[in-house]
Amino acid sequence: MNQDQVEQEIVIDAPIERVWAVLTESEYVGQWFGDGTPAPVDLRPGGIIQLDHGDHGRFPTKIVALDPPRALSYRWASGFPGVVADEANSTLVEFTLAAEGGSTRLKVVESGFTTRTPSPNPSPDDTRESHEEGWTAVIAKLGELSEKLAV
Repeated sequence: MNQDQVEQEIVIDAPIERVWAVLTESEYVGQWFGDGTPAPVDLRPGGIIQLDHGDHGRFPTKIVALDPPRALSYRWASGFPGVVADEANSTLVEFTLAAEGGSTRLKVVESGFTTRTPSPNPSPDDTRESHEEGWTAVIAKLGELSEKLAV
């Protein structure tokens, strides 16, 4: 097992454009990662997506790269609620989307667990293992929302 990263993927029964919209548009981001409230999204390299992780805090994630509708990456400083993510304090989250007929294969890789600056307030929710569990639930929600909206 690679202690530096989490890797998950699912196939979603929805076209790639719909999955991309759910992944990146403000009205949907808060539904698959958050409490359902629209999440502010500045969709450009260097832009910020405000992820609301409930009791864990709000996280200004910094977009690194995007290639609509195939790829999005951002930095997430999950040990530093309220702090803008940078290369030192964060992990890199990379989403890739690939069309498969009328469906979409969505892969998420989060890396940098062993090289990021440790949080001053360590939490069991900020571990590689916790994120592995979390991504399983999050991408399932993203998939369900994409499939529901694609009808």
